[in-house]
Amino acid sequence: MNTHIERLKLNIEPLRQEIMNHKVYSMIKNVDDLKIFMQYHIYAVWDFMSLLKTLQTNLTCTTAPWFPKGNAETRHLINEIVVGEEADVDLDGNRKSHFELYVDAMKQCGADTKQIESFISILKETNDFDLAFTKADIPKEAREFVEFTFQIINSKKEYLQSAIFTFGREDLIPGMFMSIISDIHKNFPNDISIFKYYLERHIEVDGDHHSHLALQMTANLCGENEQFWKEAEEATILSLQKRIKLWDGVFDHLTSKK
Repeated sequence: MNTHIERLKLNIEPLRQEIMNHKVYSMIKNVDDLKIFMQYHIYAVWDFMSLLKTLQTNLTCTTAPWFPKGNAETRHLINEIVVGEEADVDLDGNRKSHFELYVDAMKQCGADTKQIESFISILKETNDFDLAFTKADIPKEAREFVEFTFQIINSKKEYLQSAIFTFGREDLIPGMFMSIISDIHKNFPNDISIFKYYLERHIEVDGDHHSHLALQMTANLCGENEQFWKEAEEATILSLQKRIKLWDGVFDHLTSKK
């Protein structure tokens, strides 16, 4: 294993453990609690796709006329991840992005999708994030999470984009959460079967195969440049802190509701 990766993993482990053991999971007791969780989490799912497509745009040639761009191994890594994230299969074998699959899961359980749909519609029409955040009335913690992601996207630094993609997003679903979802599913299979499937696909595809591809991609982009690795670690730490704040927002919402 790359020594730079090992060192980075070691330094971020306390934050990863804080996420894996966050108090928000114990607050999710039923479908209504899950709806609130999903209404926050959907923004992390959406901006993950934006981060993914930024990496594909930066690391491969996506325009015509086509020319070879960058390292062929890195092109292969990001393109393979894109296929799995942007065109996976749902429970019925239909092609869906993981974002579309998540929205389907929200609709199945009765979670409100108006905010995320309004946000995307306004952003698509105006390309004005502030306006979209405000008019769609996005939760503060979700807004801050997305803003940080786009701060990294707008940095134009592929190695930072790859770092938060690799270490700030993958395999952060704890076994405890899966156990809670399985228990809810036993009682309400027709309400959360899509969400349960989404999580299983996330663990099977994203957390295993894609995480290995992403690790190699980050190693390729940072190479032996110590400054790149230092910046990558700093960005990853900030990314994990934003995730903790996002979960804090869900916890506070659930606490006030109860």
